[in-house]
Amino acid sequence: MKMGRATRRFVARYWRPLRAIIGLVLLGLAVWFITGKTSELSGASAFLVEVRWYWLALAGIVELASYLSMASMQRALLLAGGTAAKLRRVAPLTFAGNAVQSALPVGAAFAGLYYFRQYELLGADDVLSGWVVISSALSSFATLAGLAGVGLALAASLGTAFDLVEAILVVLVLALVAALAWNQRTSLYRFAVRLAAFAERRTHRAQGELTGPVARAIQRIRSVAPSSPGWATVLSWGTASWLFDCACLMFSFLSVGTGVPWLGLLLAYCAGQLAVNLPITPGGLGVVEGSLMVALVAFGGAKAATVAAVLLYRVISFWIPLPIGGACYLALNRLMKRQARSPLTQLATFSAHETANGEVVAGDGKLPLLASEAPDGGELQDSQADGRRPA
Repeated sequence: MKMGRATRRFVARYWRPLRAIIGLVLLGLAVWFITGKTSELSGASAFLVEVRWYWLALAGIVELASYLSMASMQRALLLAGGTAAKLRRVAPLTFAGNAVQSALPVGAAFAGLYYFRQYELLGADDVLSGWVVISSALSSFATLAGLAGVGLALAASLGTAFDLVEAILVVLVLALVAALAWNQRTSLYRFAVRLAAFAERRTHRAQGELTGPVARAIQRIRSVAPSSPGWATVLSWGTASWLFDCACLMFSFLSVGTGVPWLGLLLAYCAGQLAVNLPITPGGLGVVEGSLMVALVAFGGAKAATVAAVLLYRVISFWIPLPIGGACYLALNRLMKRQARSPLTQLATFSAHETANGEVVAGDGKLPLLASEAPDGGELQDSQADGRRPA
């Protein structure tokens, strides 16, 4: 819980002035990007004034489905660890976390801290919260890498991959390394314990002072990791999230009345999403638009129509979710303050400390932590359906 208190102190001290600066920076970047694309925008304006609104509505629907799929992936990971959370509680968290990631440079790190704190409020302990943050990020990366490989194969049939072969192969290799590391996790666990034992000897600590917490954390990770069917569910939701978002780009093309560069669409989309993670601008602003436009035109898209379609896609997938995520962020902050004053939450915090000290172990028949959302309305959710207790 120390990390949670440190996060709250940081937010209380720096967030008010920081959000004003972030807003000005985002506005400046948007103006810079638009003024740098005046020639393209002049040609795209003809397409933008004749938008097919039914296709645009479908683009908004599939983008919402993308966010709900992302929330379902997190929910599946939490449930595998014994913490049940309703989709209506995780979905606002997903919008808020995405807003944090999109609004800040190196936003993924800040979003990870934010998710960690929010998972604790859902009833997860420190290990499960950290596990869900890491595993959801790796699952998203792995599914994006898989789709990029499929897109590369489709684009290769055109005889060109727009010089993206090397980058996509690197991404696929990294995803493969992560999969192999998970397959050899038992050996990695043993190495971690031996490393802790070595550190004990070198620092002259009492036996078990370091190895004990490491061993308990490893045991907890083993208890919260999904089974094979659980991983299939997690990866399916991750894949669905990317495909729905790519469908938003597709419907954006249809909404401006131009043909979709089908064979290059998936590869260009995956390359653009990989650009989001580059710590150049918040949310990849300008970088994503530029990479998508150049790649899609190279794959046969008409230049002016492609510019219009990409701009519509970014409005739906980036700009509209930002205020929605901001509103969710404020609402969850109010909920967090209300929970902090609740005696029931204080009891849950006490139980979490007991678990961290090894005196209570969730999921093995001993005293469980409180189920998620109990502070909201006193409703303890039933997570017994899969034979586990809430973490």
